[in-house]
Amino acid sequence: MKLRTGFVRASGYAYKVRRVLFALTRGKVSPEEVVRAAGELNVRIFEELQKRGVDKGDVVRIGVPFRIEDGKVLWDYSGLEIEVYRKEEDEKLAKAMEEVEERERALEEKISRIEELANRLKELSNELLGEIEEIKQEHTSLRLRAEG
Repeated sequence: MKLRTGFVRASGYAYKVRRVLFALTRGKVSPEEVVRAAGELNVRIFEELQKRGVDKGDVVRIGVPFRIEDGKVLWDYSGLEIEVYRKEEDEKLAKAMEEVEERERALEEKISRIEELANRLKELSNELLGEIEEIKQEHTSLRLRAEG
């Protein structure tokens, strides 16, 4: 398997790594292991970004192979790829990143609203099921009284 972040500002790579890793490993490893593995990788990436003098406004794209063994995420650091696009060197990319970030925020807001609606729908569904159960109970007790 390979984790790929896509283009992301250097200041936001850690969050993106964690999100992508959660998506790739859902149901395969525990959430605690995802957090541990993401933290381990993020330390390695941070050190590399520091060595390269990457500014937090620069854009990076990160890829790293990994495997899952015994419920653990194991990184293949020899395959770690970090592409760096300097803000001052490529204004077009910086502008494109701003648009991507805006769209990501809008998507996250929409997903949040949909999750809220789903939770409200679940609550209403549970309430309806409760009402149905109550009606069944009343009906059964009426039938028992009529028969008795």
